[in-house]
Amino acid sequence: MIIRKQSYPRIGLIGNPSDGYFGKTIAFTFTNFCVTVVLYESPELQIEPSQRDHSSFSGIAALAEDVHRFGYYGGIRLLKGAVKRFNDYCIEHDIALHNRNFTLRYQSNIPHLVGLAGSSAIICATIQALSSFYDVTIPRPILANLILSVETEELGIAAGLQDRVVQAYQGLVYMDFDRDLMQSRGYGDYRHLDHQQLPPLYMAYRSDPSEISGVYHGNLRQRYLAGDPQMLAAIDGWKQLTDDFLEALQNGDRQRMATLVDRNFDIRHELATIHPANLEMVKLARAQGASAKFTGSGGAIVGTYDDEIMFDRLKNQLAEKKIHVIKPIVTTTPSKKDSPS
Repeated sequence: MIIRKQSYPRIGLIGNPSDGYFGKTIAFTFTNFCVTVVLYESPELQIEPSQRDHSSFSGIAALAEDVHRFGYYGGIRLLKGAVKRFNDYCIEHDIALHNRNFTLRYQSNIPHLVGLAGSSAIICATIQALSSFYDVTIPRPILANLILSVETEELGIAAGLQDRVVQAYQGLVYMDFDRDLMQSRGYGDYRHLDHQQLPPLYMAYRSDPSEISGVYHGNLRQRYLAGDPQMLAAIDGWKQLTDDFLEALQNGDRQRMATLVDRNFDIRHELATIHPANLEMVKLARAQGASAKFTGSGGAIVGTYDDEIMFDRLKNQLAEKKIHVIKPIVTTTPSKKDSPS
């Protein structure tokens, strides 16, 4: 038996990063890139390394460049953490697992460290593969919490729920992380939206990441816990932007959506210093008439554009700075029978 599961990167379209602070967001997964996890039965439990987990280099300069681009840790720790937390979940819920072993491996072509949630995509696909192997059903809102716990509890990675929710649900998703709901039942109000109502969208990213999102989030977390008035006002602003965007989406008001996307980034810029390379991407895109904001916490941006002339101009101008521009293909929303709530 060979099990293959795929998970996709996500784009935070509006409201982020308020998801880590009982906020509201709209995000979507897209199929231009993906993670594939393969699991098959084997005599011993084995986790195989991927290309990013290699430890052989042509020389010291190659090792230094690899660390600069990908850090000291590859995907193995994500798979190990996912297996461990899946086992914890089953123990906590009195789910008996059979004693057959497996081999687990993954491949990912999601651009690394540019705010597209590539790490949580690996975890999501791994837990889904394990669920199939052991015939365990995990409701999607609980799956999102489980993915998050791998990163925050097992690996100490600063993260919010948005990425894990949209990767568990797939498609275009509205998320309200209302404090009362989160504290009473452990998850918020998550709803699929019709992605066909979206305006034309582009996504741009740097092949050489300039900033790791965990650093940025760590600063915001400290300010939130300290009750920083500017931080609290920013969260309220992002929440309102999300509801305003939802209304504009339902009304087909593309100009309003573009304005809200821009404002989402502007609030962030007012709140904290933006890395010059990331700020440059936003300015270049806006100079071509497009709207622009971060997809996550730096390294990639998303925005709306008017027509193909604007898109071509945008693509050509950003290419001069070695910035890739694509049209994200939104993941098809799973059918209701495949989407436990």
